[in-house]
Amino acid sequence: PLFARQRESQHNFNTMDDLFDDWHEGLKKRLKHPNIPARIYRKEIAPSIGKAKPSDINARDIRAILQNIMSTNRPAIANDTLLYCKQLFNHGIKLDVIQLNPASAFSTSDAGGVEKSKDRFLTLDEIKFFFNICKENNHSFARENYLACGLLLCLGVRKAELTEASWTEFNLDNAIWSLPAERSKSGVSIEIPLAVEVTKWLNELKIRSCGSDYVFPNRRSSKKPYMGADTLNRAITKLFGHEAGKKKQPPNLMGDMPHFTVHDLRRTCRSQLASLGVHGYIAERCLNHKIRGIEGVYNRHDYLEERRDALNQLASLLVSFIDTEN
Repeated sequence: PLFARQRESQHNFNTMDDLFDDWHEGLKKRLKHPNIPARIYRKEIAPSIGKAKPSDINARDIRAILQNIMSTNRPAIANDTLLYCKQLFNHGIKLDVIQLNPASAFSTSDAGGVEKSKDRFLTLDEIKFFFNICKENNHSFARENYLACGLLLCLGVRKAELTEASWTEFNLDNAIWSLPAERSKSGVSIEIPLAVEVTKWLNELKIRSCGSDYVFPNRRSSKKPYMGADTLNRAITKLFGHEAGKKKQPPNLMGDMPHFTVHDLRRTCRSQLASLGVHGYIAERCLNHKIRGIEGVYNRHDYLEERRDALNQLASLLVSFIDTEN
């Protein structure tokens, strides 16, 4: 009886949330970005089955979760959700919490299907139109979101690298952003030169951050002190007439312009650098992509001055479309 009580206190999986917490602890040690499966679970899985007993979940529950995601036209999220469901229930089998994996029979054809490579980028006319719409609707598209989109276009960094940045990484007097390796998706630190226009936006954000340690502090009560992972994409999607979780949808302010995501701004940055005649290897370093092959092993030059010139050209091109006035 003593052993039974000890074992029960150590391994208590009454709900799916309990099982996920145990699984996620292992992910923290193995994955560089364990927050990604955590976000998928919290937003897509937990609302449906988080409080249920693991042994009570069946295949129909998994299908309902996937169908709910696909009803909002998010195939990539549906595929990720299915992947994490399979891994989570396999973890339950490993711990003898359940005997069968209710997600095992499903494939990507039951979720989002085979994902096509994305090629969406914004033209200069689309950039101008987008920022005009944002400015005209500043009551719903916050100034911080506006500046974040401008910075993503002019710097080509990844969304989380910008929205989770702290002020300790910036030397605005010398116009340099030192992105550390632990926050870079490529795992490589980089010195990012800041154009004059970009430095002005950051100085404005410094004032708007009201003494926060972060460039984009979270405006709502949250465990994380910086901007939420979905904030920018939700704000952009709302302009296109879609708002998750709302029965009454907002008006489509973007007209016939094709939808785009935050990551498409990074692709736009790369495309505009190419249009300016910037050499491919310099543009790739601007995006902090690793140099592949044998050249990547021996070429350790970071092309700081070349990147400074390229990003200055890009900012000069885009500043007329991205109005810096409040």
